[in-house]
Amino acid sequence: MTLCHGKIIAGNKKFGIVVSRFNQYITDRLLEGAVTLLRKAGVPDKNIKIVWVPGGLEVPFFCKKLKAQKHCDVVIALSCVIRGGTYHFECVSNELTRGINQVALETGTPIATGVITVDNLEQAIDRAGLKHGNKGEQAALAALEIASLDEQLSNKEKSPKTRKRKN
Repeated sequence: MTLCHGKIIAGNKKFGIVVSRFNQYITDRLLEGAVTLLRKAGVPDKNIKIVWVPGGLEVPFFCKKLKAQKHCDVVIALSCVIRGGTYHFECVSNELTRGINQVALETGTPIATGVITVDNLEQAIDRAGLKHGNKGEQAALAALEIASLDEQLSNKEKSPKTRKRKN
């Protein structure tokens, strides 16, 4: 049995952060939490690329663009969608989540999500650093772990023991 665990180490990995400007009062705090955690883990500023986008629906496209341009090994997606009085909340929340997952699967890019979907501003504030911690910080922690795990599994695929022999 082989067991793999991600480690919370920076190594020389590059991290892209895509953050939406919509509900910036909240996303500023998510970004601050993510960057602070990456720095504490030893990631130099030169290995962190931040891309601001207008809203949540633009997040998946720019996650894909960062990876395509080889700016990062792992992407952190940060956004905040607060329920309003219309169906728009469900549309944005669903498409944002679906888009991030689609990009991750299509590109093989690990994406850690710090996307908040809440009913009201109080819940958003709680998830941006108060009662429920900072979801940006938690996404950065996940990004460090998945970067390590992705590297471990990629190295196992390349190791001589796991290559098939040609007869």
